[in-house]
Amino acid sequence: MTKKERAILAVTGLERIYPEAVCSLTYNEPYELIIAGRLSAQCTDARVNIVTKELFARYTTLKSFADADEADIAEIIKPCGLYKTKARSIVLMAHRLYYEMGGVIPKTVEELTTLSGIGRKTANLIMGDVHHLPAIVTDTHCIRICGRLGLTKETSPERVERDLLKIIPPEKSSDFCHRLVLFGRDFCTARNPKCEECPLRAFLNTDGRKYSCVMRKKQ
Repeated sequence: MTKKERAILAVTGLERIYPEAVCSLTYNEPYELIIAGRLSAQCTDARVNIVTKELFARYTTLKSFADADEADIAEIIKPCGLYKTKARSIVLMAHRLYYEMGGVIPKTVEELTTLSGIGRKTANLIMGDVHHLPAIVTDTHCIRICGRLGLTKETSPERVERDLLKIIPPEKSSDFCHRLVLFGRDFCTARNPKCEECPLRAFLNTDGRKYSCVMRKKQ
């Protein structure tokens, strides 16, 4: 079975297991997703959602973030870790986005990554969820699971992204990454994955094409 065949089976399987592909970060406005993405660095999405509930209630517009006091934002986002650095980048990002870009969210990864604190992971999240364009979000779930499925041997985000762009249908890429997050939490966890309960096995082992993920080969 080729990597592309495995990828198609994985995409199809995850679509069946998780019909609704939704972003795990809570937001209403596009700029809020950028901020939530920044906060998610070295922090769980669940904690980010708790913090942004208060943050977005306090700062209700992009302009309010652009004019915000870094210390006030830092105090609110403290539970997310690296709060001083994140607070500064949030204000700088919002200031540039509002005052220099007229509030228009850039439509390329290259432009998005010029915003303070925004890397390729968050940029691709914006490309997929805001602009509905092909995007691979290489978070820890994506890197771990795609490695176990044999879709990539790489571990660096950019190299994993490059590998997956070759084998994941572009129109499926963004939702595929959202489903990987759900699958990674429910079954393919970093430690003690639930291989015997893995619902994806039924899709990977079909039509006589047998394939076992890396974890099962180790068992």
